[in-house]
Amino acid sequence: MTVTQANHPDVTTLSETDVAQLAQRLEDDDYDSPFEALNDWHCLRAIAFQRPELAEPYLYLLDLEAFDES
Repeated sequence: MTVTQANHPDVTTLSETDVAQLAQRLEDDDYDSPFEALNDWHCLRAIAFQRPELAEPYLYLLDLEAFDES
């Protein structure tokens, strides 16, 4: 299954190659609109929560940080 900006795939069906392609688009940051980039970012974030083993090499693209709200 190929992950494109236009769809949100079922995360359980993604392969390492699919996630690598998505991460490469984010790395290249060559989108026609910021909404396309945001769509890919949300997809990678969903993968990180549901299948962390696939997203682990690309977590730097998510810029996730623990926040101390106390």
